[in-house]
Amino acid sequence: MAVREILLLGNEKLYKTSDEITEDGLEKAKQIVEDLHDTMMNFRKKYGFGRAIAAPQIGELHRVIYMNFDDKAIAFINPRLEPISKEVFEIWDDCMSFPGLEVKLERYRRIRIYYKDLKWKDCIIEFEGDLAELIQHEYDHLDGILAVQRAIDKKSFRINKDKSGCF
Repeated sequence: MAVREILLLGNEKLYKTSDEITEDGLEKAKQIVEDLHDTMMNFRKKYGFGRAIAAPQIGELHRVIYMNFDDKAIAFINPRLEPISKEVFEIWDDCMSFPGLEVKLERYRRIRIYYKDLKWKDCIIEFEGDLAELIQHEYDHLDGILAVQRAIDKKSFRINKDKSGCF
């Protein structure tokens, strides 16, 4: 429906907890998903990356995540995340809300996510590795947590000139 502005690091809305969508709000969720899709595709065209985005990043404080990779699109409404094991791995994470800045952090290697789809059907899916990290990153947005808050230490930041669009 529309390309929306992506809120940038420091915007207070990014630190707020999102509200659940009710079944009565399903049409609103569908509109948010369309905007997330359009916004992410626009971002991907500009910066060359972006596989998922959460509603708070466009100023919508609702528990909605949109993922699009390898020609697969998934909308997660009211997701609930659960680690499958305690095994973690380190990764350099980036974010559309701070393009070019990367943060070294730990994420669970395998997760399970429970959610409603766009037909209000209950769904469960499991991810591991980089897709597990991606979902954990977006899930954090729903709770007002940014990757910079999960940095391993004070030296776990770097600039990636290829992803910044500024250099």
